[in-house]
Amino acid sequence: MRDEREAPTAVFLDRDGTINRGAPPGDYIKGWSEFEFLPRAPEAIARLNAAGMRVVVVTNQRGIALGRMSADDVEDIHRRMTDELRAAGAELAAVYYCPHEVGECGCRKPDVGMFEKARRDVPRIDFGRSVVIGDSSADMEAADRIGARRILIATDEAPAATEVDERVSSLWEAAAMLDQPLRR
Repeated sequence: MRDEREAPTAVFLDRDGTINRGAPPGDYIKGWSEFEFLPRAPEAIARLNAAGMRVVVVTNQRGIALGRMSADDVEDIHRRMTDELRAAGAELAAVYYCPHEVGECGCRKPDVGMFEKARRDVPRIDFGRSVVIGDSSADMEAADRIGARRILIATDEAPAATEVDERVSSLWEAAAMLDQPLRR
């Protein structure tokens, strides 16, 4: 069993629905003009950083495979998101995205290819001492596969039956909870 009093080595975040408002069902965030941070998300990431946690974004971006946006569009969103976060005092250790259609790769969550790449690229990531925060069953299943703590952002669209370690209402609430043991 994981010791939840010990600080995580990494916090893996989904993007849409976790950091920013997700698109309506069946649609995608296709450009920066459609990107909107969720309330207190930048502050939450800064809080995780201040507690010594590496924050890594892992996001499925199937809209590329469907031709709804290009890899350049997604990379522009990530560049601007990273700049805005940095301006708010928050730092991302890395951002990974899967551009593939369902069943075409080993990186699309719930597969763990993006997590494995992060472990190779970002120093001192220990999956057993990491956390995955997201709003979907794919996020939670990926967390389970790598042996990380599972925190689901419970929304109207979030699957109620998904097995998780914690349910929270926002990234801010998750960050406050993860930071709490460090302040005792």
